[in-house]
Amino acid sequence: MVPTKVFFTKGAGVNKDRLASFESALRNAGIEKFNLVSVSSILPPNCKTVSREEGLKHLNAGQIVFTVMARNDTNEPNRLISSAIGVAVPKETDRYGYLSEHHAFGEKAELSGEYAEDLAATMLATTLGVEFDSAKAWEEREQIYKASGHIFRTTNICQSAEGNKDGLWTTVVAAAVFVVE
Repeated sequence: MVPTKVFFTKGAGVNKDRLASFESALRNAGIEKFNLVSVSSILPPNCKTVSREEGLKHLNAGQIVFTVMARNDTNEPNRLISSAIGVAVPKETDRYGYLSEHHAFGEKAELSGEYAEDLAATMLATTLGVEFDSAKAWEEREQIYKASGHIFRTTNICQSAEGNKDGLWTTVVAAAVFVVE
């Protein structure tokens, strides 16, 4: 069973109960009605990225759905939280790519997203034998990765939120959701 499609989604939720806050975040992301199974970080070869709307058309309530999910929560008022998924797609579509999860406190969405993207790109680059200096900034390494001719695209999706001012649970999720046809 190898997924043929993947879509990316994100959401945030708030509730007095931690679990209900998570459920609310899943609802906001549009994936609450599935039995979600977390998997590791491989983007299958020839796996087509589709929109959330397109991906959801192929899934049914109660279905077991595989996902790479980043999740974070807090009940500390005003605490900044984020969850991000990074994506690195190889130029050769018959090769596998990478997905990464990143969960952070005190990081704005842009920084968390870039960090997750960097993680995925670095994992793919090392697999493909691309030489780089890990001490260089992400922007420099991103150019090296893309100039190598092996990495087609990198991107990320991130959800951030500040903890509810009244101390209710606040949850953020970002997910790569696989569709198996």
